[in-house]
This record gives sequence, structure tokens and C-alpha cells, in this order.
Amino acid sequence: MTEIDFYTHAQDRLRVACQLIQKARSRDLQVLVLLADEGQLRALDERLWTWHPHAFLPHCRAGEAHAAQTPVLLACEEVEPPHDQLLLNLQPATPRHFERYARLLEVVSQDEQDRVQARERFRFYRERGFTLRSHTLGQGSDGGTA
Repeated sequence: MTEIDFYTHAQDRLRVACQLIQKARSRDLQVLVLLADEGQLRALDERLWTWHPHAFLPHCRAGEAHAAQTPVLLACEEVEPPHDQLLLNLQPATPRHFERYARLLEVVSQDEQDRVQARERFRFYRERGFTLRSHTLGQGSDGGTA
């Protein structure tokens, strides 16, 4: 059964996403990141290129020719992924096929609308019997563990 973790009270969702991706990559996990729209995808793409001066987080858009060989995929819509390890959801909706992944990470900002949508997703998963873990991100420590 899919393990589901919520990271709440993020001041900067993309920063938290980068931290979670970096942690997942340090464990040699493959990641699919679902983003809300093209603007958010471009912003995360840029952040991943500049995330750490001495580390590289190899990534590309899902659907590109070399996606099957790339450990971090970015998409605005659900795609047929070449792996089933880790799904990082930054979309407002529940991903349709989240059950195919070993882990699902949800990053929730301090924005009220984002929190309401996250509560709906939390309730959806809980009603279906998934075990949920919640991690409250502290002031200035937007990171977590994947």
C-alpha cells in the first residue's frame, strides 16, 4: 500500500519540493513531480538547475525523449511513468493513479485555499484506508525527509 506523507505549513512549496527531491535522490529513488501548471513547472525546473552549487539533480519534463533514463520527471498532467517509486504532488487535486507508487508526498503551503484542498485530499486518502503521516514544517526549516 502507498505510504503517504503530508508536509504542512511550507513557506515556499518549491523550496520544500527541492529538498524532498534532493533527499529522495540521495536514496537513489526516482521521482515524478506533478505540478499545478506550466508556470509552476518552469519555476521548479529553474530551481532544480540552481538548487545547490555542488550538486546536480538530473531532471526533465515527462514525455521528453530521455525521460526513461532521467530520475526526476516534471509534469503538469499525469503521465505513464517509467517507475513506481515516489510521487510528489504539488497539484490541488488528488492524483488519479497515486496507488501505483510506493510513496506519495504532498506539500502544503500556508495559503488558506491550498490548506483547504489539502484537507480534502487528506480526507480522501484516509477514507480509503491509507495510513497518513503529517510533518509540520517549522519556522525557517522548510525541509523534510523523503
